[in-house]
Amino acid sequence: MEAESEEDDDDEDDEGKKGSAEREAVATEEMSTLVNYVQPTKFNSFEASKKAARCYHMSSFVETKALEHLTKSPVEFVEYNKTQLSRIYPKGTRVDSSNFMPQLFWNAGCQLVALNYQTIDLSTQLNLFMFEYNGRSGYRLKPEFMRRPDKHFDPFTENTVDGIVANTLSVKVISGQFLTERRVGVYVEVDMFGLPADTRRKALKTKTSQNNNAINPVWDEEPIVFKKVILPTLASLRIAAFEEGGKFIGHRIIPASAIRPGYRYIGLRNEKNQPLILPAVFVYIEVKDYVPDTFADVIEALSNPIRYVNLLEQRSKQLAALTLEDEEEDTQTELHWKMDSAPPPVLLDTPPAAMTPKASAANQQAATSDAAKPAAKSEDLVSSVLIDVPVCSVDGLQQSKVYQKDQRRQFKELKELVRRHQKKTSELLREFSNKYKKTARQCSRSRGSDSEKDERLQQLRDEQQQQLLALRQEQYYSQKYLQREHIKTLTERLSSLAEESHNGQMKKLKDICDKEKKELKRQMDRRRTEKINQAKTKEKHLAEEEKMEINKSYVNEVVQNIKRLEETQTKRHDQLVEQHNELLQEIQDLKPKLQGNVEAEFQEKFQRLPGEIRDFLQDRKTEVRGHSKSRPSTPHEALSEED
Repeated sequence: MEAESEEDDDDEDDEGKKGSAEREAVATEEMSTLVNYVQPTKFNSFEASKKAARCYHMSSFVETKALEHLTKSPVEFVEYNKTQLSRIYPKGTRVDSSNFMPQLFWNAGCQLVALNYQTIDLSTQLNLFMFEYNGRSGYRLKPEFMRRPDKHFDPFTENTVDGIVANTLSVKVISGQFLTERRVGVYVEVDMFGLPADTRRKALKTKTSQNNNAINPVWDEEPIVFKKVILPTLASLRIAAFEEGGKFIGHRIIPASAIRPGYRYIGLRNEKNQPLILPAVFVYIEVKDYVPDTFADVIEALSNPIRYVNLLEQRSKQLAALTLEDEEEDTQTELHWKMDSAPPPVLLDTPPAAMTPKASAANQQAATSDAAKPAAKSEDLVSSVLIDVPVCSVDGLQQSKVYQKDQRRQFKELKELVRRHQKKTSELLREFSNKYKKTARQCSRSRGSDSEKDERLQQLRDEQQQQLLALRQEQYYSQKYLQREHIKTLTERLSSLAEESHNGQMKKLKDICDKEKKELKRQMDRRRTEKINQAKTKEKHLAEEEKMEINKSYVNEVVQNIKRLEETQTKRHDQLVEQHNELLQEIQDLKPKLQGNVEAEFQEKFQRLPGEIRDFLQDRKTEVRGHSKSRPSTPHEALSEED
């Protein structure tokens, strides 16, 4: 009975197991029908994936391979993620369960970036804050230009993206509240994460709080300014608090697109993104649209038009005051001249002592000179601080070491060419001499008439003359070509030296202008000090009034003199540029002139060459017959006396 009961139990167990297996099989089939959204696919290339263009395909990349694709083909990687899925997972050598920075692959539009969640490091914290923003749904929509097929995006760009307004973010850490209960010094760090151009690690690190104050530390430091945040939708700001030993207190990571300007209390959180009750940081934030430096004045005028208009009116009044002062001075000078030049009263009995034309002209000239004294003094003051800037010339450039070195090298090349030509000419003449002597011996042994012998020798001489003429012409052509190339090289060298000299001159000119302005202000300060010292010798109330007048006129004189100096400096700059252009034109005109001289020289040599060769062979003929005649030591010297 017991055995039968045991068998019955076993049968019941088998039936139970069989029924469970059937149910599991049915359940697995039902679950499999739901898994129809993603199909794993091995990645071959971006071109093959683009041709397939199947949105349900997903390829997995180890972090090293994904980083390689991102480095070599960033734009193609972004285009791939527009139509297909990509999953990035940590490499197998991370035995310590550390993580890579997921921001790198978010920038490329990767949909799934897997991390080791058992390690709560900065990468995991960034991931927690990234997906906290969308209600912790685990999903965030990529920016529009990373989804649209007609837009192209390079994650490593340093310029603004078309259609995206870059931001300028300023953060000033003012104070902290209840950061830690321990009596230690604390400090705050500010980081920015985003595109490579936007990322700034430890952009701001405040000083450690004094007196171990961690309850309400205060920092009075300059704000950190992120001048250009190219892509705010992918950027995030991290504010973290630490103890002076580096122990982590708390932090907060906020998407840059969610940051609002103004004074803000930012509550801190721990490593696991859990809110800390009391610790907070008080900051002042400014969020603006990025404006290039070239348009800063325009934007400032548009943002505060009232202040801009008031500033223009104030400048107009100042200029009007200067103009009125000049007119008053001219009027006072004219009245003074009229009073001085008025004739004295005359009696009826005596003839009127009328002013002569000479006296009137002298007085008018004196008045004009008195009125022109302030302007003359200003001109003298401006001209006294001007520094002479030397101007380059062709002769000066030709004296440079580089140019002289090129000339010596070209002289050696030409000398070597002439030596080779001399050697070839000597060998040819030696060959001619041996052939002539051999032919002469053959003619002397033969029984022919003297006329036939002379005709044969003359034919040989004519043949030798033509060969020697062809050789010398070829040598002249090579020398002419080499000299033309030398002229071309030297003129190019002169042009490059002129450009280098002009560039260096322009760089020095800026320093010279700044130095001249400082010298002008120094001299005017010295004059103002001298006038004030002279005024102190007078009575007190008169001295104060005169001192105020001196200071007022000093401001006007500084403005006028600096303006006059800047105009003079601008004229000098334009003059230097014009002189540089004239120098370049002179160098360009020098090239055809020198090449024309070479052409004329060799044209004359070509014309004289047949006669010189004929005379040279005639001299050799006379020498062979026994006549003594002095001739050059080498045949080449006889044919190239003017080379």
